[in-house]
Amino acid sequence: MTTSNIPPFITGRRSFVGLSAAAFATVAMTACSSGSSDEPVDVSTQNVGAMEGFAADTQFTASEPFEVSMLWTDWPDVPVKDSWRIFERIKELTNVDITLTHLPFSDATEKRNLLISAGDAPTVIPLVYTGEDAPFVSSGAVVPMSDYIEHMPNFQKYVQEWGLTEMIDNIRQADGKAYMLPGLQEVSVPVFSLVLRKDVFEAVAGGIPDSWDELREALLAIKEQYPDSTPLADGFEGQSMLNFASHAFGTKAGWGFGNGLVEGEDGKLAYAPTTEGYKQLVEYFRSLVADGLLDKESFTASNDGSGAADVSEKFAQELCFAASGSSGTAIEFAQALDETVGAGKHDVGLVPPPTGPAGSNVEPRNFWHGFMLSSSITGSENFLATIQFLDWLYYNPDAREMLRWGVQDETYTKAEDGTIALMDGYSLDDFDINTGAGTDIKIDLGFSTFPAESTESRALKESYSTPASIQYIDDVLTTRTPRDPYPPAPLDEAELEQSSLMATPLKDAVDTATLQFIMGDRDIAEWDAFLGELEAAGLQKYVDLINGARDRFAETVG
Repeated sequence: MTTSNIPPFITGRRSFVGLSAAAFATVAMTACSSGSSDEPVDVSTQNVGAMEGFAADTQFTASEPFEVSMLWTDWPDVPVKDSWRIFERIKELTNVDITLTHLPFSDATEKRNLLISAGDAPTVIPLVYTGEDAPFVSSGAVVPMSDYIEHMPNFQKYVQEWGLTEMIDNIRQADGKAYMLPGLQEVSVPVFSLVLRKDVFEAVAGGIPDSWDELREALLAIKEQYPDSTPLADGFEGQSMLNFASHAFGTKAGWGFGNGLVEGEDGKLAYAPTTEGYKQLVEYFRSLVADGLLDKESFTASNDGSGAADVSEKFAQELCFAASGSSGTAIEFAQALDETVGAGKHDVGLVPPPTGPAGSNVEPRNFWHGFMLSSSITGSENFLATIQFLDWLYYNPDAREMLRWGVQDETYTKAEDGTIALMDGYSLDDFDINTGAGTDIKIDLGFSTFPAESTESRALKESYSTPASIQYIDDVLTTRTPRDPYPPAPLDEAELEQSSLMATPLKDAVDTATLQFIMGDRDIAEWDAFLGELEAAGLQKYVDLINGARDRFAETVG
């Protein structure tokens, strides 16, 4: 492994949802400077290092050694080490040497996009979510990956076996091609939901609430028993809770707001805040604040991690009993309670998002982060070999297991029934596995870092999950219904610029008013006035633009 460093030429906190609308528009315009041919690569001549007979579920080994350059986001608490075993193991298996270009976590998305638009990105661009390829389509800065799927047998196999074909069709851009390939998930459940102090809900409220209305009644009972508490919190600027709650109200909000469009009653897309479901969502959380059940501070605290840490402390002091979080958050809350209440004297766990007026809906089944390829690779003699290597790295089950756990019989063992266990002397502290045992396979060896997160079978996901997390997956899959995928409406270059300029003031107005209404700082009687403010900000023109793109895309894909 060799590395290079990018100087920090942009400052600022990295948004959870990635590129801001203004930066999105800037990239869309600046990316026009690079250009590339629309002709597909002739893989029959650019095949040096490619493997004969490469097939799904087989080990890729390059016929000749070659290098692949990759962007790597540096997490502050997981600095890359030259001694990391992960890169050495990849080279042993594949004959491929990965070289890294580093990006600091603080503004990785912005720097990544500027590198791409300037034509300076390395070959492999990971940590890309669906839709983030849009600004680079017209310039040819990234490779149209859908042109080469026929050379990716692992990808094809698991898209079909896991029932993801329609979802893959929806990631195509306005020209009908896909420029990123996502991480595939055999099962998809909401990562964030409610983390509850289950023992308290059982003892005080008589059970685990299934609906938002039941949650409210349970919180009232807990508030009566623990009068100094504010029993419900978010810790992520409200963005997490509003996101997973919105689906049960038939709308979308928070982190999942996206372009703000949902299916309207007339068969056209409608702006979510103008729907009755959005108003019901706001009124529900407004009532929680009014009754002292929702921690107002946790709805305004920074989402850089400090807000969640504050909620963890409140859990430990029994001032909070329910909060937004993931399976990892549940572990953190439990560890904090071990120090105050005592180990074994509490039960903390993730529960399915509550049901609501729109039923048992949860977020649509989704992908995880994947990758793009810089168009510079189209001139490489190793083009086909690179495609094969990435198909193995991102979608081969053995590769996925290696990225998560390391080397079988060196760092972990695997029983006949598929159960995986770390060997003596190895730990994975992030998941509270053999904590403090010695060598952390993530911090010290590079396994279970972000490349391991992308594609996962259900068995692999469960291999590092606690029994409570596995139960959460089962509960969601058996009691909740994923919403239909949001209809695709990919925009062309000119529309990207227009929509960004229109979307920003609209979203700012929505964020401001939503918080004001929930906190009680604005009378709910002013809801119609709020809708009028959106109209004055150009709402109809924005909705018409997105609906036009949706109609055009439907005609393109036929």
